Amino acid sequence: MTNDRTIGQTKAVGFQVGVRRSFSISQEDAWSLLTSSDGLNLWLGESTGISLIPGQTYTTTLGSGEIRIVKPLQQLRLTWQKEGWERPSTVQIRILSKADNKTTISFHQEKLSDQYVREEMKIYWETILEKIGERAMKNKSS
Repeated sequence: MTNDRTIGQTKAVGFQVGVRRSFSISQEDAWSLLTSSDGLNLWLGESTGISLIPGQTYTTTLGSGEIRIVKPLQQLRLTWQKEGWERPSTVQIRILSKADNKTTISFHQEKLSDQYVREEMKIYWETILEKIGERAMKNKSS
């Protein structure tokens, strides 16, 4: 039996991508970094304010969607339809901490339309993690 699917292609939800990186910060600092106005503007696009309350919709300079799950210090799940996309994707962010100052931030996105969008979003999330790392180091030294 052969598998005709491309890398990142799922049986049921189109294409998906996941990226993660560990940082030398606490779980609380990681959550604050991601969910502050600055943090949300960084990874979701500029907006006038996003309420992290399940069922709330939002619009940013990059797209729009709906907040689905908010588990403080652990998880965010939301839909996100970037400008120009035919349908929304699902983004899940997890914050995993095994030690006081070692936290992994994971972005997982599914329901992407094709492998090109998957590759674009892989680069996007890697860049976002890079910027989060820069902010984490800056916050640490201030």
